[in-house]
Amino acid sequence: MPSGMSNERLFDLVSYARRGPGRRDHLLPGEIAQVARTVRRTPEVMVKVLSRGGQDLKAVGRHLDYLRLRDEGELGLETDDGQRLTGDTVSQELLESWDLDLEEHRRRSDLDARGGGSTKLVHKLLFSMPAGTPPDKVLAAVKNFAREEFGLKHRYAMVLHTDEPHPHVHMVVKAVSEQGVRLHIRKATLREWRSDFARHLRELGVAANATPRFVRGETGLRKPDGIYRASLRGESTYMRERAEAVAQELAKGRLQIAPGKASLVATRNEVRRAWLAVGDILIRDRQPELAAHVRRFSEEMPPPQTEKEWLAAEILGKTPRPHIRERPNTR
Repeated sequence: MPSGMSNERLFDLVSYARRGPGRRDHLLPGEIAQVARTVRRTPEVMVKVLSRGGQDLKAVGRHLDYLRLRDEGELGLETDDGQRLTGDTVSQELLESWDLDLEEHRRRSDLDARGGGSTKLVHKLLFSMPAGTPPDKVLAAVKNFAREEFGLKHRYAMVLHTDEPHPHVHMVVKAVSEQGVRLHIRKATLREWRSDFARHLRELGVAANATPRFVRGETGLRKPDGIYRASLRGESTYMRERAEAVAQELAKGRLQIAPGKASLVATRNEVRRAWLAVGDILIRDRQPELAAHVRRFSEEMPPPQTEKEWLAAEILGKTPRPHIRERPNTR
């Protein structure tokens, strides 16, 4: 079932906080199920697009080699036609079978004619679940998702990695379909893909959910993939410099709150109003137990934090708490 045709409606929490004619006062069965999964903190799926290395043929080949050649040995690349490919020449053979050399030549000719720009040969996707999820189920769910989303259209290959606590599948998708249609991935596309991935996991008996982070009360800032992975290894220059700057402010006894804090607080207030509205609907629908879960979930959301505040909280495990200058309340 292609994206956009799923029977599972994407849960729009904010619509319940609206005033006036745009406000919703009814929950569909699928939305009730997602509310229950969310407030009971069902594990959340992750789907990411890795931004670098998809425009150049050699870079795509290096990425395929990186995916299959691991410390524990060679991993087979599983393709859209059901094959499992191994061997020293597999990456080059895959690029040739996908006609990526012709695609690169065509792309460069088009770019020269238009006077520049950048168009990807492939999209690099990452599907992940928290630690403890059966890796074979993650791989099976990704395979089912890929057949539904890209089957008989876009060529693709994937590999399961289990070298980190959270099992994850890397997928490389040819950007131009066999019918000549280019794949464009937007924020709405990723939301639908997360929902579909979670649905496939649940069909395999794995508890999985897909909600926006702000709906769950999470406010930590997302970092580009390179920064994120470097920070996990303790090698992120960006994060180290940010932490040093925060430490200097703390040493002076005063932490200046980032301008984005007001927006975080406003979003959190809207989310809480929406959850309370959902709880009221559940009460009217005679579901008091779930309504109680919703209210408790809303009340237990941690305070919204900027990146600077999060870093300060980490540092304050060893230093006295400073005075934090808040913006004046203008409401």
